[in-house]
Amino acid sequence: QVQMVESGGGLVQPGGSLRLSCAASGSFFRINAMGWYRQAPGKQRELVAAITNGGSTNYADSVKGRFTISRDNAKNTVYLQMNSLKPEDTAVYYCNVDVGGFPRWGQGTQVTVSS
Repeated sequence: QVQMVESGGGLVQPGGSLRLSCAASGSFFRINAMGWYRQAPGKQRELVAAITNGGSTNYADSVKGRFTISRDNAKNTVYLQMNSLKPEDTAVYYCNVDVGGFPRWGQGTQVTVSS
């Protein structure tokens, strides 16, 4: 059984920073692409950033230049460094990891950007 555990959310002022982590544990053979999504109240879940096995990344236009996705394959962990946060970044953030061809979701972590 595969478990995804997220951490790092919280309340931060505009312009501040947060770092999210998502670790996969359990029995599996291979982790492929890893990514982060977010869902704000009343809105659809949207892709924020993704990273392939080879390290190629892509970002939503709204976060380019502010957020950085990275991964540690030895720890089966994906990170999202979020800088220059804005109130519109407020949402529940979910990691999504392709484990052996099957997508797995984290439990979600709340990020609130407010003064």
